[in-house]
Amino acid sequence: MTDTVTGTPQPAAPRPFGLLAELTYRCPLACAYCSNPIELARYDDELDTAEWQRVFTEAADLGVLQCHLSGGEPLLRRDLPELVRTANELGMYTNLVTSAIGLSRSRAAGLRDAGLDHVQVSVQADEPATSDRIAGIRSFERKVAACRLVRELGWPLTVNVVLHRQNIDRVAAILDLVEELQADRVELANTQYYGWAWKNRTALLPSREQLDRAEEVVTAARERLRGRMEVVHVLPDYYSRYPKPCMGGWAERQLTVAPDGDALPCPAAQTLPLPRASVREASLAAIWTEHPLFTAYRGDSWMQDPCRTCDRKDLDLGGCRCQAFQLTGDAAATDPVCHLSPAHDLVEAAVETANRPGPVDVELVPRLRHL
Repeated sequence: MTDTVTGTPQPAAPRPFGLLAELTYRCPLACAYCSNPIELARYDDELDTAEWQRVFTEAADLGVLQCHLSGGEPLLRRDLPELVRTANELGMYTNLVTSAIGLSRSRAAGLRDAGLDHVQVSVQADEPATSDRIAGIRSFERKVAACRLVRELGWPLTVNVVLHRQNIDRVAAILDLVEELQADRVELANTQYYGWAWKNRTALLPSREQLDRAEEVVTAARERLRGRMEVVHVLPDYYSRYPKPCMGGWAERQLTVAPDGDALPCPAAQTLPLPRASVREASLAAIWTEHPLFTAYRGDSWMQDPCRTCDRKDLDLGGCRCQAFQLTGDAAATDPVCHLSPAHDLVEAAVETANRPGPVDVELVPRLRHL
């Protein structure tokens, strides 16, 4: 097989194991760090029930084992139980990624009966005032009640907290809350700067001092909670010496399908200047194995120096293509978070701004509530 963008021979496509099904970008929250696209109205023509069921069937045939049902807010889809049942019957492990707004007892019971395996609830902070301010609506008490309902109904519970300048100093209290909620897992994931988060980067990027304090708290919590709760802490790319191996490699292990049927190697790839791939126009197998969007950066033949000759290229895989394009305009460039990148000064400048003395005098731009 030959890459239709670079013209270079490509190895046979690997088999994906994870599907992120972004069922809708509609959402009652207005989080300023949201990674959903800015132009939300473009995705209003959502796949219907039958189309999603076909996507799930094709994904299972490709080898997908995990189906993550996300958004936006997937609970806004009335057919959610039907979609869960389909994925369950196809043998996929189903995970609901939700704000929990709308997770009533009757709705939860219906999802449990449909075979839902796991629930991941987003929480913005540890107490109502901060949480509601970040979320853009009064939601904290409903989130806490939903977490308790999840545990009552016997589901494994993951609590996801996106960390940033506005809440990272509360990480100890956040961990106390998550422990009280008896979560099995907590993801403390520093903001990734795409979508709305990119617009708000200056107001969201924490200082080095904030990160160091948080890391100390998390390290102690891991020891204290060992064997009771898994604590995952994802540091911000901008403070890393080397980039993360984004998505485990471009179109290597996971794929995303957006509400309108766009198929993507990662959730932010719609920003790249590559041909659009749609499940309404081609099978998932054809898209995964041969579409230019999926083959463009698979493997390492596309790499430029310093990645091409770097002894770490099989470890970090060149970093994030979407971040490289966003910062440099060249999706094949070395991810600028890498200290070896010729464009690393772009990241250094953002970090320098985040570490200036005094408050950051920038207002957050909330995500548009799109219902």
